[in-house]
Amino acid sequence: MAVAAAEAPRLRRQYQEQVVPELVREFRYTNAMQVPRLEKIVVNIGLGEAIQNGRAIDAAVADVKTMTGQAPIVIRARKSVAAFKLRAGMPIGVKVTLRADRMWYFLDKLINVALPRIRDFRGVDPKAFDGHGNYTLGLKEQLVFPEIDYDKIDKLRGLEICIVSSAKTDDEGRALLTHFGMPFRKS
Repeated sequence: MAVAAAEAPRLRRQYQEQVVPELVREFRYTNAMQVPRLEKIVVNIGLGEAIQNGRAIDAAVADVKTMTGQAPIVIRARKSVAAFKLRAGMPIGVKVTLRADRMWYFLDKLINVALPRIRDFRGVDPKAFDGHGNYTLGLKEQLVFPEIDYDKIDKLRGLEICIVSSAKTDDEGRALLTHFGMPFRKS
């Protein structure tokens, strides 16, 4: 008896069935392979407080693992900086790179669950593209993700989410994310 393959994430099916044909029409691509696609999502938290508080790294690792479903790596300082009391090799942040199904599930959760939970939310900045179609979004607190329990966190921490696509221009990247339902603010 054959084992049924796991069902593809909702956003990936939407990309294949709706977004690709719409972007081919919109940008007049000659081939569907020219349509920009998501490559990865990088989530990171910088922890300057980890110099004084050694447990901050453990708490941030637990938060990121809970949000993304993947264990992050600890980022260590490359150089010593006396003004910050920082020595080379000290932990200063955590980072996780999401690809394939985890990337699709995380993006779906970000767009449809986390962003609407932000107080006084009016949309994300439509100008936060890097010139190559990649989008970076900063959040002020990790509590917008429903998996994070308010009673179990030690401190509110901001995080950065970088959505990397194969788009060549910002307009292509913006169109791709708009078709996924990214709530861009009206300028």
